[in-house]
Amino acid sequence: MSRVLRIWIIGLTLLISGAVQASGGGSSSKPLAGSYPIVLAHGLFGWGKATGVVDYWGGNAAYLQSQGATVITPSVTATGSSSQRAVQLKTAIQTAMAAANYTGKVHIIGHSQGGMDARYLVSNLGFSGNVATLTTLNTPHYGSPVANVVLAVIPSWALPYVGTVLNAVVGFVYGQSNENAVAALKLLTTDGAAAFNSSTPNASGVKYYSFGSTITIPDLIQHPAMGLIYPICAIGAPFYGQSVSNDGVVPASSQQWGSWKGGPSYPITTTGIDHLEATNALYLGQAWYDTNGYFLKMASNAKSNQ
Repeated sequence: MSRVLRIWIIGLTLLISGAVQASGGGSSSKPLAGSYPIVLAHGLFGWGKATGVVDYWGGNAAYLQSQGATVITPSVTATGSSSQRAVQLKTAIQTAMAAANYTGKVHIIGHSQGGMDARYLVSNLGFSGNVATLTTLNTPHYGSPVANVVLAVIPSWALPYVGTVLNAVVGFVYGQSNENAVAALKLLTTDGAAAFNSSTPNASGVKYYSFGSTITIPDLIQHPAMGLIYPICAIGAPFYGQSVSNDGVVPASSQQWGSWKGGPSYPITTTGIDHLEATNALYLGQAWYDTNGYFLKMASNAKSNQ
């Protein structure tokens, strides 16, 4: 073999090797390596860490961890106002940061009311300096007509009694004593959300992103719970200036805050992604779309904007 031919082959080999390395094929680095810690803030009736097979985040927290991120999954009270839950969220994050001897910033991804908790935390509890990005997922920023309907159905004289019963039931199930279902319900109405927004402006220095999804056909096979509520949300939405399209409880127009990033990709056989499937809660979403890929998309967007 001639010297020129050997040099040409070596050069071609190095070129191919370099291309593979550049594409990540030969690299051992993980996509979320170098990211600020990611805080996953749960929504109404939610919880933080997985308990056995009951996982609010449907394995997505563990997946992000496997991709190189440090993930914090705090628990706050299952029902309550966002001002109340945000205080608990702040304490939980600070405790986790102190335990890790970490003083930098974090990314927050909040699902449903968890997005409102995070917004309150950043804007009203002096935490904006600790947060690089705030991403909300299927959050009712402008309220939900479902909450309006529920509040309208319950007579005002009966509301305290209904609240007491709900607080007792939820407290028993979650082992908590500071539930406030009525406060949560009022917050999630269109009027409650409007008042919340006026007192919770975006904080300077924090980047806001939102993701969300909708049901395309409310079939009860894929959406056994949200499919039943979907018509209530769809019929009520126009009365409050919101879109008919919804995820079962939150209109698409109410999910948008900051820079809107859209939703997950899914096959043609999937009839949209509902409010619970958005996080793969109780593993309800993974049969219908790539939940891990969706969470990686959100986390990667946060990392690229830190």
